[in-house]
Amino acid sequence: MRTQIKVCCVSSPDEARIAVAAGASAVGLVGEMPSGPGVISDERIAEIATMVPPPVSRFLLTSRTDGDAIAEHVRACRVDTVQLVDAVPDRAYEAIRTQVPWVRIVQVLHVENEAVLDDAVRVARWVDALLLDSGRPSAPVRELGGTGRVHDWALSRRVVERSPKPVFLAGGLRPDNVARAIDEVRPYGLDICSGVRTNGSLDADKLDAFVRAVEQADLTGRTREPAAPA
Repeated sequence: MRTQIKVCCVSSPDEARIAVAAGASAVGLVGEMPSGPGVISDERIAEIATMVPPPVSRFLLTSRTDGDAIAEHVRACRVDTVQLVDAVPDRAYEAIRTQVPWVRIVQVLHVENEAVLDDAVRVARWVDALLLDSGRPSAPVRELGGTGRVHDWALSRRVVERSPKPVFLAGGLRPDNVARAIDEVRPYGLDICSGVRTNGSLDADKLDAFVRAVEQADLTGRTREPAAPA
């Protein structure tokens, strides 16, 4: 199976076009955050989301935790997927499903310790996918993504093995380490931001190198799969 690639922190129509041309399966559009890169206005998010062609998915990254507020954010930004970068109460998932039933829900889990294993199982029933990142929600200035740090991939692999839902991997991915990430974690998809940027801007050459590395890793992984029984 082809590993999906989500290009995050897209901040302009030009960056969206670069991502789509490179073969991204999704673009990530960052709403207001307490910290981290790529934040743009809701109006710019809606502009970019409207011009990205299907089947490329448009992810809204929101730090809101109230279900009504999240649903309002989704409607304003005209996206098809909402990425919840912070923990939310169960009633928030219910509100999202009721008010914007067409939107897919991706819950971010920050891999700080083994508590992520139980968190993954607990929230999986509410969401369409999980995304493992390297934020530190407990930091004095809360980090909810975009850190450029690699976390413990052994823990991420255990989440993938336990989760009944697809799992994206984020955090410090680059063209030179993504093959190892795929081999060690076996995620459904990858989320890339700083690893394909130069001076803060999306770098088409770095992104192409990343995509080629993923394609080669996928090909190598398929050749290692055992033959199906006759």
